[in-house]
Amino acid sequence: MSLIDTVTLQNGLKMPQIGLGVYKVEEGEEVYQTVKSALDIGYRHIDTASFYENEEGVGKAVQESGVARDELFITTKVWNDEQGYEETLEAFTRSLQKLEMDYVDLYLIHWPVPNKFKQSWKALEKLYQDGKVRAIGVSNFMEHHLEELLKDAEIRPMVNQVEFHPELYQEDLLDYCQQREIQLEAWSPLGRGRYLDDPVLKQLADKYGKTSAQIILKWELQHGIVTIPKSSHKDRQQENADLFDFELTLEEMEQVNGLDKNNRVGTHPDHFNFSS
Repeated sequence: MSLIDTVTLQNGLKMPQIGLGVYKVEEGEEVYQTVKSALDIGYRHIDTASFYENEEGVGKAVQESGVARDELFITTKVWNDEQGYEETLEAFTRSLQKLEMDYVDLYLIHWPVPNKFKQSWKALEKLYQDGKVRAIGVSNFMEHHLEELLKDAEIRPMVNQVEFHPELYQEDLLDYCQQREIQLEAWSPLGRGRYLDDPVLKQLADKYGKTSAQIILKWELQHGIVTIPKSSHKDRQQENADLFDFELTLEEMEQVNGLDKNNRVGTHPDHFNFSS
């Protein structure tokens, strides 16, 4: 395996299994250098969003990287106050202009805004059918949100990006998505580093000569999940990519599964304040 290894989405599009997330990476020089160093290391998958307010810097780093656009996988998302049919189409146009791209590889609904996400999905279907995006999906959707969406959807979501890490091992959601060919993607895949000193992780890290973070990322890869760890430091980006010279056993996978405490670092999708 390597940084350019991919999973295949239900429409046949190949998506790199490891990417770089840029949430809370500041627009301008910081995000430019962060994306540039990741691309230099060999990352080919960058995940941004209109809410992150750094699409311009991401686009600039991509343009000036020298990497061919068709070798890259770029994701962005429509934010909550941009949702609705026409509003989503307009938000997409703004994102595309900021990124200075002709298309994005994956466009996601950022959160399941009640009474709006179905209209937003219709807009994503149109963007997909018009060839402006290569894949469409959702983020922070639980099973019941997906069930509601699928009642009227012409196209099934290709990706569901959710908070996922050992202390939030959403096994039922993972199974649900896998059964329906919806690729699960992990945001905050390291749980914001809150439990890297867990004895199970440290023991496995010692055994393989790795860090606890690398054990978590490997666990996600072996579950077939796409993962997008965030780091603005080149050495940490390199560490997050150095996952291909070891394999966790089934027993070790079960040990890491057992760390689940239903602990979130973000908000539960059913409790998100969509009015703020």
